[in-house]
Amino acid sequence: MIDSTQSTLFGRSVRRVHAVGVGGMGLGPLVVFLAGRGWSVSGEDVALSPAMAVQLDRVGVRLTDEGELPVEVDLVVISSAISSSHPTCLAATEQGIPVVRRGELLAELARNYRLVAVCGSHGKTTTTALLLTALRAQGVPVGYVLGGLWVDDELPPAAVGAGDWLIAEIDESDGTIEHFAPEITVLVNLDWDHADHYTAETDLVAAFAGLLQRTRTTVLGWEGCALTQRLLTQAPAGLTAKTFGRDGDFRLVTLESGAGEQQLQLGGELPQLTVTLRARGEFNALNATAALGAMSLMGETPAAEVFADYRGVRRRQTVLLADADLTVIEDYAHHPAEIRALLGSLRQDLAEGQRLVVVFQPHRFSRTRQFKVQLAAALAQADALHLLDVYGAGEAPLPGGTTADLYAELVQTEPELPVNYLPGDAAGVLELLRQSRRAGDVVAFVGAGDIEKRAREWLAELAEETARRSEWDGIAHSLREVLSADAKVVREEPLAKKTTMRIGGAARIYVEPESTEDLAAVVQVARRAEVPVRMLGRGSNLLVPDAGVDAIVVSLRRPAWETFTKLADGRVRVGAGLRLKNLCGLAAKAGLSGFEFLEGIPGNVGGALRMNAGAMGGWMFDVVESVDVVTSEGEVINLPREELHTGYRHCRELANCIAVQATLRPVTRASADAVGRKIDVYRSKRQESQPREPSAGCIFKNPEGDSAGRLIDVCGLKGTRIGDAEVSTTHGNFIINRGHATSADVIELVRRVRTKVHQEAGVLLQPEVLLYGSEWEDVL
Repeated sequence: MIDSTQSTLFGRSVRRVHAVGVGGMGLGPLVVFLAGRGWSVSGEDVALSPAMAVQLDRVGVRLTDEGELPVEVDLVVISSAISSSHPTCLAATEQGIPVVRRGELLAELARNYRLVAVCGSHGKTTTTALLLTALRAQGVPVGYVLGGLWVDDELPPAAVGAGDWLIAEIDESDGTIEHFAPEITVLVNLDWDHADHYTAETDLVAAFAGLLQRTRTTVLGWEGCALTQRLLTQAPAGLTAKTFGRDGDFRLVTLESGAGEQQLQLGGELPQLTVTLRARGEFNALNATAALGAMSLMGETPAAEVFADYRGVRRRQTVLLADADLTVIEDYAHHPAEIRALLGSLRQDLAEGQRLVVVFQPHRFSRTRQFKVQLAAALAQADALHLLDVYGAGEAPLPGGTTADLYAELVQTEPELPVNYLPGDAAGVLELLRQSRRAGDVVAFVGAGDIEKRAREWLAELAEETARRSEWDGIAHSLREVLSADAKVVREEPLAKKTTMRIGGAARIYVEPESTEDLAAVVQVARRAEVPVRMLGRGSNLLVPDAGVDAIVVSLRRPAWETFTKLADGRVRVGAGLRLKNLCGLAAKAGLSGFEFLEGIPGNVGGALRMNAGAMGGWMFDVVESVDVVTSEGEVINLPREELHTGYRHCRELANCIAVQATLRPVTRASADAVGRKIDVYRSKRQESQPREPSAGCIFKNPEGDSAGRLIDVCGLKGTRIGDAEVSTTHGNFIINRGHATSADVIELVRRVRTKVHQEAGVLLQPEVLLYGSEWEDVL
């Protein structure tokens, strides 16, 4: 049995240690181990997670401010993300206190144990955790240092144990692997990584070859990894080499997957067992096989129930939420091979119609630059992708290694994949994720930085949204009490089919009032509840977010709003719900000319007033004499034309009022046939120049002195497609829906078009289509 009070390290007596970067998944568990030996431990970290803080507090680790070195310290240990120029390191050096890296201290401690070193590129933490679970299930009191936190907070990430075995996860990223001399080495797999330290694959292989040279008895490696097999065949004389895997000495014979778990049948040098593993994917089945192989090499015979108490490790396929509407998973995967395996396993469990939505945070600029192409290929397994900025982990940005570079690679190689990236705006990215969410989505937060915080922030916002739903129920109830019996009030009414683009989510409350009195009552209820009211006409010139609209959406679709009354002096009074097409037809029959330019605009009078609709050289307010409106206070007033401030695609007063009726003055009188012929001419021009597929009309405003469609055309963007959203080949200023486009598809396509036109033509196009319920500036 090892004496846990042993305190001579690096040739000196050590009992008081200060840890810099104590919140890290490598250093935090090691500090817990030191405290378990009875040492006095303090630490600092500018980004300490609540979960790690709980573990440190439990063993009495004293936390200090950044750069605050306690008075009595024998040794300073730093994580691999801390540089030698850190203020605490400089202070320690000035005082003659040794500063060592996490791996150096762990290796020094391990010299007095029979070390089982779990190492390799992917799956170290999970394999270590599975081995510890199996040993604990059979009462083997080993010491251990995990490279992460258990899902169960009651389990410490490290423990001193009662025997002479120490199970530890060995990290190769900073080169400290050269200090270890294990009893048993478990090499789970090997991929070139950590280009900041290993400039070539041969350098990485040499580091692991050195570890095998120093291994005392046995090495266990995956038979399916070519690099691992090469090392095993070159193992030094006297070292026993064993394999695990489908054709290994410790054999995974078959596996059957169920909902979140697998049945593994084992063989070879393992007992003929069938064990249950609560983790997805064959890579986790291989991790479990490696763990049981290592257990056997330690002299323990695994039983069928060894993984019964396995609850998982944080950020390894951790399920944060699972219900019929949404599943949210977080995972530490950050290397292309890990991401490929993770997303592949998640895709296998998707039901028909479910989407795999990924939020990815690249880890380190050097890794992103090194694996940019492979990362893009691995992430392409997603149905939609949201990118966060690189988590540098102490590195400075490198050319070619930023998220912008990864985004550019994805745009080029995966042009139809919906990708969302807002530089420096993680909150904006998560808001777009919320807006584009669909029922049944599986959302995976993937990466090794601080993305787990983003995942929990997003879930907290969703929880608030759930609470808000009950408030919307109350508002809907209030509306039903005050509106006329025939008025329509619906919760979560789908809006896609009510728009010309056939895209978007639901309105929190949808109302079709029967009268002006009803409409005024809607406005008053909304004002008391402090929620917005948004008008929906015929659904043209707008894009509804996938997540829907947090508002009372009002549509004037009842017959009472579609009136056309010819006045004695030639003017006409029209309801705001009257379709523009019908206005033109009725005016033509009455021999009234001047409205023909409105015929092809797929909207109603209210929308045309609000947006000062225009086409063929004419504008809505060219023919307006006055407008009746409901104000934001619920009052009904008349606004004459001279009091209305209009311009390109807007009317200032109607931004905060709702048009209910307008008096129009035709330009001239003409025969019905003459007006009809003019309408036919305009209709033909539209049909020849505009696409017939579902769209929202012109997507961008024309810049002064130029045409948005022309700029898009000369930049070669016609036909550009993301998902089922496509820049029309008929007219470049239209984005069409090829069948199943989403709002997220359109937003990303708008972003790409704007970016390329800006880069190549020097013009930053501004959207003309409304982002209904949101603002373009928030997503662009």
